[in-house]
Amino acid sequence: MEVVRCRIRARHYSLRTEQAYLGWIRQFILANGRRHPRELGGAEVEAFLSGLATERNVAASTQNQALSALLFLYREVLRVDLPWMASVLRAKRPRRLPVVLSVEEVRRLLSMMEGRTWLMASLLYGTGMRLMECLRLRVKDVDFARNEILIRNGKGGKDRRTMLPRALEGPLRREIERARLLHRQDIAEGFGEAPLPDALSRKYPQAGREFGWQFVFAADRRSVDPRTGAIHRHHVDDAVLARALKQARAQAGIEKLLSAHTLRHSFATHLLETGYDIRTIQELLGHKDVATTQIYTHVLNRGGRGVRSPLDA
Repeated sequence: MEVVRCRIRARHYSLRTEQAYLGWIRQFILANGRRHPRELGGAEVEAFLSGLATERNVAASTQNQALSALLFLYREVLRVDLPWMASVLRAKRPRRLPVVLSVEEVRRLLSMMEGRTWLMASLLYGTGMRLMECLRLRVKDVDFARNEILIRNGKGGKDRRTMLPRALEGPLRREIERARLLHRQDIAEGFGEAPLPDALSRKYPQAGREFGWQFVFAADRRSVDPRTGAIHRHHVDDAVLARALKQARAQAGIEKLLSAHTLRHSFATHLLETGYDIRTIQELLGHKDVATTQIYTHVLNRGGRGVRSPLDA
């Protein structure tokens, strides 16, 4: 398992991917009587994946994640390219329309929130950022002069720019000042080095102590980096926003099931409704293919694809 972990980190996969892959590989080994994966093959892989669907009733995306972990194990760790690999089929993911809030529902939801969680939720809806893109936002990537936010290393390792809502300029400045005070405290106590991507900490040994590299939404407490063992002030945990959204949804009387990603869906849909072209929205969302963005054309608040019901004629 340590070899698997090292190979994952050599490929610069995220910590969450590392944890997920290690978990699936461990489950696969245990399900086969702790036999070494070299002794197993396509039949065992298919049996394991089938068991996930039939016995544990997991979603297609979960089943595909388990398959990706096992393929990584055989191809990248064991360096085994067996004939059965090409024949293993991925589960077909059902196409589901996203949950979208109306403008009024978004206002009601945000009105029930306050402080940092209100600001994070407002940024998700006001910019279209993904949850982790918001939480991992660094001070240096907020450009008040140009009213824009630079999103670094988004999904697929891509950078992009999005707008900075003018209504959030004041609250965001105050949040950055809070991070500045925490950083000064950390420096005074012998800490204050932010975790840097890739090998920047070796190339620029002092960069991590600069304020620009600190997280905007800094955590209240310092914590130990599970990869390096160093003590940093990381960003706030995503569960904090999840709990706040759940509570706000109940208080606002919204029956739709929602998550942080619902605000991103609502951002894209409301831009389409106000007349912005789909290519612009694709760039703001960071979608590789415009076909991914086109899903929002099916949830516009205009009836069935803009068709007027004969009952309303």
